[in-house]
This record gives sequence, structure tokens and C-alpha cells, in this order.
Amino acid sequence: MRIGVLGTGIVGMAIADRLVGLGHEVTMGSRSADNPDAAHWARSAGERAGHGTFADAAEAGELLFNCTAGTGSLDALRSAGAELVAGKILVDVANPLDFTGSMPPSLLVSNTDSLGEQIQRAFPEARVVKALNTMRCQIMVDPGRVPGAHDVFVCGDDAAAKRQVREMLTTFGWPDESIVDLGGIGSARGTEAYLLLWLRLWGALGSRDFNIHVAQAP
Repeated sequence: MRIGVLGTGIVGMAIADRLVGLGHEVTMGSRSADNPDAAHWARSAGERAGHGTFADAAEAGELLFNCTAGTGSLDALRSAGAELVAGKILVDVANPLDFTGSMPPSLLVSNTDSLGEQIQRAFPEARVVKALNTMRCQIMVDPGRVPGAHDVFVCGDDAAAKRQVREMLTTFGWPDESIVDLGGIGSARGTEAYLLLWLRLWGALGSRDFNIHVAQAP
């Protein structure tokens, strides 16, 4: 599959590396076509890797990953162009973290809205699926890094899009029973708000190599 990854940070790099390793053709997008991080990644990742602008990645990909910083996600997608994301599955991995105040960061949007919903409203023809935003990026693409059962969440309004994302997550190594469908894109309010707890767990544990598991009574 041809996949566009928007964002050149550690999340975008981790997901793009995994996708190339699985045999996908990946175009990494950034604000400029000559972004040095994206260019270096493409050279090192091999013949199935390319890079360009956000629009180049959106045009090349049959499926897209938004791995940009949450503060810039809407601008990045506008730069990509609504016509190039229309009809495509857009996996939103971003979180609306606000680093302008004291640490740990707060959320730019919460309670009555979410970044996932904002993206879906701004790009109504995109098939937005919120996923993978509740854990460290290394665990996103290698769940075996954390021993035992733990979960990944998906939400979105398009059931077929969620099924396809679910299938892709299994190729990352996620057991089907560990993929929890929370319902519509409004559920992104919950997964994004979880970052407030995740940050404090990181501080308490002294490590980011953890994830959560939902245990249900029989």
C-alpha cells in the first residue's frame, strides 16, 4: 500500500520505519520539500521511502497518518489540501498538548471537543480514525516491548475505515482482542484527555515503556 506520513518527529519516524519494514511505500511529508530530517530518513529507509511536502505525502498516500504536533495539525492538513485527503483514511496520532505554560503540559482542547473532532469537521470528506495516541511511539509499532496484555484504542465515524485501521494495527503486532473500538470520533475526547494521566504515570514510573490494559469482569 502507498502511505503518506505527515510529520518528521519521533512519532512520524517510528511509524514510517515500521510501515516500510512491512513492505509499504511511504512518503514522509513536511512543510518544505527539502526538510533535512525527512530527506535523511528517505535515504536511510531504502527504495520504498520518499519525502516531500505535506501535499506530496497526501497525494502519494492511499492512507494517511497525521503524526504532526497537535498544535500544528490543522495547519499541516490545510497545507496538504482538502482535495488530497478527501475520501482517504486519515489516522490521527496527534495530541493537542500545550507546552507554553508550566510542565507537565496541558491540553489546548478538552472536555467538549477534541483534536480528532476538529480535524473531522475541518475535513469532512476525510475518514478520520483516532488511534495510537495513548502510548510511546516505540510501543505503537512494537507492542511486544511491553510484556503481557495491554490495549490500543480506535475511534471514528466510519466503520469501514476503522476496520482497515484495525487490520493495519494487527500487522504492527497488536492482537485483535487488544484493539478496543470506543465508537465515534467524539471518543477522541477521552483518549486525548488520557494524556494528562499518561504524563503523570511517566513521572511516577520514571519510564515511558508502559501501557494500560482494560480488565473486565466475566
